[in-house]
Amino acid sequence: MNTSKIIAAAALSLLAAVGAQAETYEGVQTVNTVASRSEVAAGANQAARTAVFGEARYNGVAPALNGTTDRANVHNQAVQTARMGNIYGNQASAGVLSVGNGNVDRAAVRAEARNAARTAAL
Repeated sequence: MNTSKIIAAAALSLLAAVGAQAETYEGVQTVNTVASRSEVAAGANQAARTAVFGEARYNGVAPALNGTTDRANVHNQAVQTARMGNIYGNQASAGVLSVGNGNVDRAAVRAEARNAARTAAL
């Protein structure tokens, strides 16, 4: 068992010696430029304006979208959708409680709840 450990250690050290190769450090690279700051800025502006990406390039301000639906109709649809609750929810608690005016009397609902609680307690 001791021999197998020595052989395994020798194999690992041989593998590490072959696999480990260090990179050479060449120091800090110096930049020798002959262009002035203004020439570099002008070149950068020109490069920013050229069509590097072809048709995917976007240039300018997006045009204003002119809808055919009036503002009141869009507002009414938004209110109606908001009152529906979370239309994409998959669980029972996903909906939003409606605060809208209902046709149920609150006093009648409370009395009904009290009677149901009294009946359940008996």
